[in-house]
Amino acid sequence: MFSKRTLRSAAGGSGVALIAVTAALVAATTPSAHAADTPLRTLAEAKGVYMGTALTAGELTGTSASIASTQFDEVTPGNEMKWDTVEPTRGTYNWGPGDQIVGFAQQHGMQVRGHNLVWHSQLPGWLTSGSFTNTQVHDLMVKHVTDEVTHYKGEVVHWDVVNEPFNEDGSYRSDLWYNQIGPSYIADALTAAHAADPAAKLYLNDYNTEGENAKSNAMYTLVKSLKQQGVPIDGVGFQAHFILGQVPSDFEANLQRFADLGVDVAVTELDVRMATPASAANLQQQAADYTKVVNDCLGVTRCQGITVWGFNDATSWVPSTFPGQGAATPYDTNYQPKPAYYAIQTALGGGGTTSPPTSPPGGGTCAVSYTANEWNTGVTANVTVTSASALNGWTVVLTYPGGSRTVTQAWNATVTQSGGTVSATNLSYDGAVAAGGSVSFGFNADWSGSDPKPSGATLNGTACTVS
Repeated sequence: MFSKRTLRSAAGGSGVALIAVTAALVAATTPSAHAADTPLRTLAEAKGVYMGTALTAGELTGTSASIASTQFDEVTPGNEMKWDTVEPTRGTYNWGPGDQIVGFAQQHGMQVRGHNLVWHSQLPGWLTSGSFTNTQVHDLMVKHVTDEVTHYKGEVVHWDVVNEPFNEDGSYRSDLWYNQIGPSYIADALTAAHAADPAAKLYLNDYNTEGENAKSNAMYTLVKSLKQQGVPIDGVGFQAHFILGQVPSDFEANLQRFADLGVDVAVTELDVRMATPASAANLQQQAADYTKVVNDCLGVTRCQGITVWGFNDATSWVPSTFPGQGAATPYDTNYQPKPAYYAIQTALGGGGTTSPPTSPPGGGTCAVSYTANEWNTGVTANVTVTSASALNGWTVVLTYPGGSRTVTQAWNATVTQSGGTVSATNLSYDGAVAAGGSVSFGFNADWSGSDPKPSGATLNGTACTVS
């Protein structure tokens, strides 16, 4: 863990001295809004964990660099160590972007999490379009893993060796690696990484595995099998890309069951997205969500730390991936700390404070935020409901003024329709909502005519405002 290991620096000097010098250098350029706060990294190290952030090479100067180096003691490269960047041409390596991240980390006393070696996405065209035999694909994978881990030997503490190997139902993802090598590609990638740097900690990493479900059960079974076979695996990463108000209640218990297998665990890509623009009530719910994640990690001895997937809303990946959603990180677009930042600070034992929950706009009992991504024959609708009172189970009814739709898929709710109304009822894991809190769900639908937003909505029979 970060607070107990020897820090690696380019000059080979004292890690403690490096942190002290770094803090002095950046203090003058850190925004004054919370310059006097105890940095999150300091609080985290006192708890025996790290507090990290993802960064891209473009964020290594200016305000972003000042905040990152002051507040965080771990950095994960957003894209700079992925295959299409590192090996854009077969056998020709582009180490520059990744080296920039490593150099920044060394300069500021931060550890590096390598992300990632084997993934189904962001692969170069020469690899995905090549007519390679199964054996050739296997050998290319092993060579790439070996070359990259060797290049960063002694500089990367944790590696996400295999990223996102499973589908939601727990089956293996049908990608280049599984289709041409089979499930053994995972063990082979881990073995190659270990041979290249025996000191590095090797992880599997995935999303939607935070609660106990089909996907996390598959990961659990795989890790148990790898351990029994003697395959070198040191940890499991839980990405933790959450929707507001939906951190699984069994997250800590799930982390613990993996730890009981004899591996470390880590929260690797944390963010909590919401409908935008963000309301005060949603920001408070987000703060509560961040608090739970930190507490869940601290509750498991083998949880090594927490990484937010970008610390500010200005550079977050969420808005471009989930239209109408965002505000997912601890800092806003102006690099000012949000309630989530102070929630993390408090959970780590600092003196942060957050304001009390805010009622829905206009003083009503509930509010519905509705966003839709339409195309010629369908729509993806995302709904966030904020309730002034605590809920133990909910049903939301949306009334549409026109058009016709047929719901084809839903998430985070059981969704039915009858004429011009769509009804959504909570699932087993998201029925409890705190006073002033929010819950989100969504659905896909086929439609014809027009698809206006709902003209009215109710929460458990009570009328809500709609925006």
